[in-house]
Amino acid sequence: MNGMANEWQARLALSFASQGQYKTVLADRWHEGPLLVQKALYPEGPGICHVAILHPPSGIAGGDVLTIDVHVGQQAHAVLATPGATRWYKSNGRNASQTTTIHVVRDARIDWLPQENIYFEGTDAHSATHVQLQTGASAIGWEMAQLGSIDSDGHWNNGRIGLNTQVYLDGSLVWIDAGELGASDRLRHAANGLDGFSAMGTLWGFGTAPDQDIIEQLADTLPWTDCLRAGITCLPQKHEQALILVRAVGTHMEDVRNLLVAQWTALRPLLMNTPAVPLRLWTT
Repeated sequence: MNGMANEWQARLALSFASQGQYKTVLADRWHEGPLLVQKALYPEGPGICHVAILHPPSGIAGGDVLTIDVHVGQQAHAVLATPGATRWYKSNGRNASQTTTIHVVRDARIDWLPQENIYFEGTDAHSATHVQLQTGASAIGWEMAQLGSIDSDGHWNNGRIGLNTQVYLDGSLVWIDAGELGASDRLRHAANGLDGFSAMGTLWGFGTAPDQDIIEQLADTLPWTDCLRAGITCLPQKHEQALILVRAVGTHMEDVRNLLVAQWTALRPLLMNTPAVPLRLWTT
């Protein structure tokens, strides 16, 4: 905790490594402040290490600065999740931030599957995720956001958020999704923006390039209704790999979350050659 009352400076660093031929272990962990993990779990067998990231204060408030750094070594496969939504509270004139950096080397894999961010009234927040990949790595993850409380009129009437997701391949930027959004911005209701929806999510996946026919089949399954809309994009990369993007907006976060889980279930076997096993955290 820093010098100003009720502000947290928290850092977490995790390193995953292959142990022997068939096991991934949490080789190193370090934390400062209220960011930590409990023991590693193996619901999919010893080759895939599952870890839940915990933030005991249960929310992020003005002045808080959270930093997460994850390294996945060669032949290792890590799955990271959170046990619940991340709640961003009133900032009282002080910015709050969380920055996550993920490094995945050749022949390593990661699933980054945090639950949604909820931005409450008066939030002044910045959330960034930077994914550093090497050729031959595989990764799939998502970022989800709910603007305000579903129980309040207008959902989110005061506040500002900055969102920044970047994916690099061998040190070169291949995709960036960055911008700021204020509660009163016209983009919230513009047809080329959120079109009045209060929940949104983006899934990104990198790995073996699927056939175009498969991408078109997935596109045909995506909804376009008054309550939920989604689209898919395939960006080919070198060495027969591809970056897949699925974007969704909806009236209810539950619908957006379920859609991204369904897309993860379909894409994980294609990008990682690994069956998709739903996380127990999603049913608790």
